[in-house]
Amino acid sequence: MQLRKYLISCLLLISIGCSNKKTYTPAENALDAGREFIDGCLKGDFNKADFYLQHNNTNDSIFTKLKEAYQQKSNAEKKQLQTASITILKVEEVSANITIITYSNSFSNTTSVLKVIKNNNSWLIDANYTIKGNL
Repeated sequence: MQLRKYLISCLLLISIGCSNKKTYTPAENALDAGREFIDGCLKGDFNKADFYLQHNNTNDSIFTKLKEAYQQKSNAEKKQLQTASITILKVEEVSANITIITYSNSFSNTTSVLKVIKNNNSWLIDANYTIKGNL
């Protein structure tokens, strides 16, 4: 009976260790959160980008549309996005808990902005700011 418990425990540990689920490191600052979110979006790693997103109805809706837009891109466009580099143009600390990051990427060269907020000691993206520009 103890051998059976031992084998079950070993199998459980092995299955947990072999899990395909990635873990991400919480951002230590606004710039890290912004870079990781942008990188996830460019590479199509929306699990990564989602980890750095502040979740609420508005942000979740915007994020869903962002994912859908990415999926509609051609394979060639996705490949170019995946290899694009991020250029941070400006980092503006609005307060101790709010930072605005202006950036572009080498594929589109379009200037975009992100609002990064500190909430419960976690730096997260407020996607609503990108659309509406409200602090």
